[in-house]
Amino acid sequence: MQYDYIIAGSGCAGLSLLCSILLEPKLKGKKILVLDKAKKTNNDRTWCYWEKEEGLFEPIVHHQWKTLEFLSNDFNRQFHLKHHSYKMIRGIDFYTYILKYAEEFKNVSFKQESIEKIESENKFAFVQTDQSRYKAKYVFNSTPLFYPKINTKNSLLQHFEGWVIKTKDNVFDSNVGTLMDFTLNQKNGATFMYVLPTSQSEALVEYTLFSPTLLPKQEYKKALENYIKDDLKIENYEIVHTEFGVIPMTQAKFSRKPKQTSNIINLGTAGGFTKASSGYTFQFIQKNTLSIVDALKNDRKPIKKLSFRDKMYQWYDRTLLEVILSGKISGKDIFSILFKTVSPERILVFLGNESSIWDDLIIMKSLPVIPFLKAGIKQLGFWRIDT
Repeated sequence: MQYDYIIAGSGCAGLSLLCSILLEPKLKGKKILVLDKAKKTNNDRTWCYWEKEEGLFEPIVHHQWKTLEFLSNDFNRQFHLKHHSYKMIRGIDFYTYILKYAEEFKNVSFKQESIEKIESENKFAFVQTDQSRYKAKYVFNSTPLFYPKINTKNSLLQHFEGWVIKTKDNVFDSNVGTLMDFTLNQKNGATFMYVLPTSQSEALVEYTLFSPTLLPKQEYKKALENYIKDDLKIENYEIVHTEFGVIPMTQAKFSRKPKQTSNIINLGTAGGFTKASSGYTFQFIQKNTLSIVDALKNDRKPIKKLSFRDKMYQWYDRTLLEVILSGKISGKDIFSILFKTVSPERILVFLGNESSIWDDLIIMKSLPVIPFLKAGIKQLGFWRIDT
């Protein structure tokens, strides 16, 4: 069976692309197949990001903050965002919003099948599932089929367990979100808590680590229980939602397309759109989606080569990871130095790959010169990457 586009994977990247295609008048009539082994009916993810104005998914923003805080043993800093808002979207709201919109289009099909292989032949791409084989002009892939080799020498894992808790009393300030609380024990690597209140009696509390390996499951539970009791001083609460996730923070080379193909395009983490130094993904997916849709509507190949600036940001990420992996400076110390000496909003702009060269220089100047210089020189070889 032949389609114009096949979207392999219906997570954040795949559904973001579907939504933007259907919103584009020149593309909304294309025959599209969305493949995934499961329906998106669970609240399995929470995405946080920042932006200056209202975005495409503003109707489903669960909560947003103009004031954030950073905590460490040395200092605490609360800061107001002048130009940005820090926003939260729940996975179930995202899935429901896009899937409901897609129901209006008879040219869009959804199939729950396990994807086994994606390959290119001549001018078409093919997806082999456990049930059938499908053909399209382009396949947009967000599955792990083309992931590079990831190991402890070139990577860390950002792993986390989050609880949405509801308290008996009104204990939270829903106007202030804790971006990072590094006052925790750092024995397992860079370790911090997010606390993002969505009302006076409800908040997402998330235990997050940057380390080579996962912890035993009970360790996440113990850390969250202790933090809620000892740091937040909360005794009476119920857990209304839990989530667990693992995001690669790696120097491995994710490609925007498999080698020697032009009609298989990797999306999301598979395409290298998870920021290696922080794990943030949502806003990079949206930028890439806009680029793809713009190319498709103008009959161009929907694959954009890395610009010089793109490669600069990748170099920054790889350098930071190299420093942490080397053990010369801890992740806690790096982020503490940054938030103590640099404007927090400038840090967010930098993490969003939207900084100016001047911003970059200010951030580099704030960090210890020798370890970052050595790590930066070591990572210069990555410039050979073309896509």
